[in-house]
Formats: sequence, C-alpha cells, structure tokens
Amino acid sequence: MNILLAKEWREGWRTWRIIILIVVMAVAGLISPLLAYLTPQLFRLIPDLPAGFSQMIPDPSVADAVGQYVKNVTQFGLLLLVVLTAGSIAAEKERGTAAMLFARPVRRTNAVLARWIVWALVVAGGLLIAGALALAYTTILFELMPVGKFLLLNALMLLSFLPYLSLALLASALARSQAAAYGYAFIALFVLIILGSLPRIGEFTPNYLPAWGAGIVLGQTATAWPALIVSVAIIVVALVAACVSLERQEL
Repeated sequence: MNILLAKEWREGWRTWRIIILIVVMAVAGLISPLLAYLTPQLFRLIPDLPAGFSQMIPDPSVADAVGQYVKNVTQFGLLLLVVLTAGSIAAEKERGTAAMLFARPVRRTNAVLARWIVWALVVAGGLLIAGALALAYTTILFELMPVGKFLLLNALMLLSFLPYLSLALLASALARSQAAAYGYAFIALFVLIILGSLPRIGEFTPNYLPAWGAGIVLGQTATAWPALIVSVAIIVVALVAACVSLERQEL
C-alpha cells in the first residue's frame, strides 16, 4: 500500500496535476473576499444608473465574502478534481501499464484506495491553503471570522468534494478508455449538480454541505445531516463498486 501511495503521489507531482489543483483552489480562495468587496463598488460605477439605484446596492459584508469563497472554490475545485482524476485508472488500462502493475503481488483494491487517499489529502491541502488566504484577506477587508467555525466550513466542503472524487474513480475503474471514463464522470457530476439545484431534493445532496458550513460561520442554526449521510454513503458505495469492478476485470 505504501508503494502505491508513493507512486500516485510522485505521478501527481510529476504531471503537475497536484500543483494545478492546489494553485487553482488557492487563487479562488484569495480572490473571493476581493470580489465580494469590489462588486458593489463596480455596480455603482455603471453610468446612467436610475436615480437612487446606487443607494439600493448594499455594502459588502462578511456574508458576501463567505458566499464568494464557497461558490468559487467549490465550482472551480470540483470541476478540476473530476478532470484530473477521472481518467487515471482508465489511462493505465488503455496504455497496458495496469496489467504490468497488477501482474505483481499488488491488490487492485489497494490501487483504488491509494488514489483516493492521495487525492483526498490533496483536496484537504488545497482547502487549507485557500481557506487560510481567504481568512486573511477577509480580515483585512472586513473583519476576522470565527476561526473554528471557518475550519468547520472547510471540513464540510471537503466532505462535499469526496463523493465526486469517489464517483470519478468509479468511472475510471469501469471504463476501458479515458474518453469513456470522462463521459461517465461528467454524467455523474451533472446529475448531482442538477439534483442539488432541485427544491427539497437538493438538501439531501453533497452540494448542500458547503451551505451548511457557511451558515455555521454566519451564526445560523440550520443543519444538513441528511446531506452528510448521503455524502458518506456515496463515498462508500462508489469506492466499493470501483474496487469490485477492477478486481473482476480482465486486463
């Protein structure tokens, strides 16, 4: 298992995939408070606004900074995570390197779990950096947010990322080619996004977890335990299915 973890880590760094994901998440975290701060001012600069319209635009607040942070990091991070991981196993099957790897005493289940662990840690690291930058810049532009609650927000955001990572690896394990793997992964991505946008149903999807975390930071009491349970279930089911599928395949 340690060898597989080291292999996936080295490949992620050598192909710049890990660096790309962390940098994109860090930039998204950094610019979020700035966007929240500047957007109302930019609206007020629009010429020929109706009389009194500029006074109707509310001043930016910490709530705007938190909302921008959640939106930017999840949107850019989720899409990039799927792109970077969906073809990983399928690419090795397509090139024939998977057969060489599994000809050794290497369990295929461990290969799936190693990828999941490495990329879960990468996402956690990206969120840690993005969160630190967002927290610092929000403090400069607005005020200091409660650090403990902000950490909890990032923990819930991490839990919202992991189902997508698990489904991307499942798609890669099922597919025989990278193109098919990306197709399966993006179908799963869009299905979850659509379900997450539906009234009532969205409250049971991973997409609802960041909203719960944002509410915690802003002092709200609403919870989203069903979304948390569903997210954990998706992670477990997708990982088990990926492992079983890969174990049964002829490579």
